[in-house]
Amino acid sequence: MKIVIIGGTGLIGSKTTERLRAKGIEVIAASPNTGVNTITGEGLAEALAGTDVVLDLANSPSFEDKAVMEFFETSGRNLLAAEKAAGVKHHIALSVVGTDKLQESGYFRAKLAQEKLIREAGIPYTIVHSTQFMEFLGGIAQSALVEGKVHLSPAFVQPIASDDVADAMADVALEPPVNGLIEIAGPERFPLNELVARYMEATGDTRQVVADPEAKYFGARLEDRTLVSDNNPRLGKIGFEQWFATAPRK
Repeated sequence: MKIVIIGGTGLIGSKTTERLRAKGIEVIAASPNTGVNTITGEGLAEALAGTDVVLDLANSPSFEDKAVMEFFETSGRNLLAAEKAAGVKHHIALSVVGTDKLQESGYFRAKLAQEKLIREAGIPYTIVHSTQFMEFLGGIAQSALVEGKVHLSPAFVQPIASDDVADAMADVALEPPVNGLIEIAGPERFPLNELVARYMEATGDTRQVVADPEAKYFGARLEDRTLVSDNNPRLGKIGFEQWFATAPRK
């Protein structure tokens, strides 16, 4: 079996690559740095020759509305066309729990467009919806700064550690396509504002966190359960305290 991981040198891609190679599987960790570019098409045909499964774990370098839509649409079209030509048997993409409910946000509109391309491509597929990664808590805080304070919704989140995401992606790569969605989530739920406040306190960040039901999450207003999974998700094993105790410090 040969597996190509698009975005294979990123946070989730590198960990998924390690897990699959440890099982003796041939894996190509594809990215522009390794000569495979889904935007220009460079290196795609060569990388996909003889490939059984493709995992698309790439993310847009920009979250600006137009740029992120162009990234996911261009990358998706190029990748799926190359897969069809190569006879790939299973396309897997990592997306986000709540994508369809977050359409005020340009980023999530682009993710939904990516999912539509996958469904219509005619290649057997699995779309994995994940809750937010614990590793992004600092970025969430930074994105919510208003006049020196962090304004966040008290809506629930169910954060998942990247190691649990990689475990799930490696498993899905070895399973038959479901031609639909599966969901993965962390083992605990927290109000978003309380979790980020806890994270900031633990990292010595003294900025105030304000519970604000109207605060936008990357451009979209949250309902209480927008970011959690009630769809029988595969649950990760790593809780916040365990993750934080071993997380690398920047």
